[in-house]
Amino acid sequence: MMLKRFVVGPLETNCYLIACNETRSALLIDAGFMEEDEGLRIVEEIENSRIDLKYVLSTHWHPDHTAGNEYLRKNFGASVIIHEDDASMLSIEGFFLGFKMKPHKPDIILKDSDSIKVGNVLLKVIHTPGHSEGSICLLGEGFVLTGDTLFAGSIGRTDLPGGSFEKIMDSIRSKLMVLPENTIIYPGHGPFSSVGREKRKNPFLNST
Repeated sequence: MMLKRFVVGPLETNCYLIACNETRSALLIDAGFMEEDEGLRIVEEIENSRIDLKYVLSTHWHPDHTAGNEYLRKNFGASVIIHEDDASMLSIEGFFLGFKMKPHKPDIILKDSDSIKVGNVLLKVIHTPGHSEGSICLLGEGFVLTGDTLFAGSIGRTDLPGGSFEKIMDSIRSKLMVLPENTIIYPGHGPFSSVGREKRKNPFLNST
């Protein structure tokens, strides 16, 4: 499996490109870029790696994770994917978090426990509401992509539409902290971590 991170946009979103080494099928997670030069950087990586971008998946609806969806759908014909509880939010027009919202419709709607497969790479959908109603994490073999649910040493903010501190803490404790401690955490912003490290070091998990 190939996993490459791009840090994009004014909020420094972690955008992940995952591809199957055998079939060259690929998935891009959280296309939060607004500037064309950032989009071109990702396009060039995809083309130079000779991979086939099948899907563009958003861990939640916020534009710092969705702003580049249409750009990649246009360039590669990739299907846009999001959880059912956030799908309607993609149709909003206006400004949010300093981003101009680009209304668009998803091609595929996810539910909890669904799976996304690109070649021989399988990712399980874990619905983790709290940052937004439809926030999800993606569990692979030995790693989990946590979007804005869980960060190294922190958690996602809960003061935005659909946010809930109680829900996000329940999501983290009941669905993420039960994973093996050596599970690598690839968050939506900031550095990588692990489940074990967050159990021991995350102040939110040790103070509530």
